Amino acid sequence: MADTSTLVIGTRGSPLALAQAHETQARLAASHGWTPERLPLSIIKTTGDAIQDRPLSEAGGKGLFTKELDIALLDGSIDLAVHSAKDLPTALPEGIVIAGYLPREDVRDAFISRRYKSLRDLPQGAVVGSASLRRQAEIRRLRPDLQVTLLRGNVQTRLAKLDRGEVDATLLAMAGLRRLGLTDHVTAVLDVEDFLPAVGQGAIAIATRADDDRVRQAVETILDAPTGHALAAERAFLTVLDGSCRTPIAGHARLDGGALEFRGLVLRPDGSETLEAVRRGDASDAAALGREAGLELRSRMPAGFLNA
Repeated sequence: MADTSTLVIGTRGSPLALAQAHETQARLAASHGWTPERLPLSIIKTTGDAIQDRPLSEAGGKGLFTKELDIALLDGSIDLAVHSAKDLPTALPEGIVIAGYLPREDVRDAFISRRYKSLRDLPQGAVVGSASLRRQAEIRRLRPDLQVTLLRGNVQTRLAKLDRGEVDATLLAMAGLRRLGLTDHVTAVLDVEDFLPAVGQGAIAIATRADDDRVRQAVETILDAPTGHALAAERAFLTVLDGSCRTPIAGHARLDGGALEFRGLVLRPDGSETLEAVRRGDASDAAALGREAGLELRSRMPAGFLNA
């Protein structure tokens, strides 16, 4: 790449999205010895950012957070797009690929309340707010006596609603709270064994044009191979189940030496029933392991399972 060239980084404008874009910018600058000026940010408002009054599942699902960034990539306005991996749909537009992922942050969910110490400590009928169907279903699975309600907005907005007493508690990703320096708000951290995270949670994905070798070679230096293996399994699992914001699906893969362990769940929306699949195998077979787990659950899923 010529010294005078730049790489334009596309990002959403939320505080968390900007934190992730700045992390990408800093890693690229350090890796190549570039100044931040060679890696300018382009802030792009997405359809998902504009919708705050209803679940995204009713408005079109995960692609609402990526559509405008995809358009900017394809028309050359930006050179790479930085995404929360869990926001990416399973099928990307033709001409766009996931180049890879930065090292993964904490995958766990955090319980946050101003009055209660844990999900278990909430009194019967307490109100828990969440925008995630996966979190809502997992809450209902553990505590069917609670009221679960929609809570949209960025991290700071949700915390403000909690402070105003609109809900008794909420759940947020530990990764986002760490990146924003807001872990002092965490009341308790939910164990992965009890509360399985969303596919891709904690990972930052970098998308590029499929035919742009210049950009892909530049970002290769900051990509994390173990995170790539884990996400290959998780996204293959999600793809088989046609996962979107309309489906309560959880999945998590981790590497133990050269072996990959994967666990996936599909839940009834009301939390009354859960189907689980587990796989272990070589990290090089990550996508196949995730796909097998997804096929197993799809074969076991009774008709109407996701409508309850």
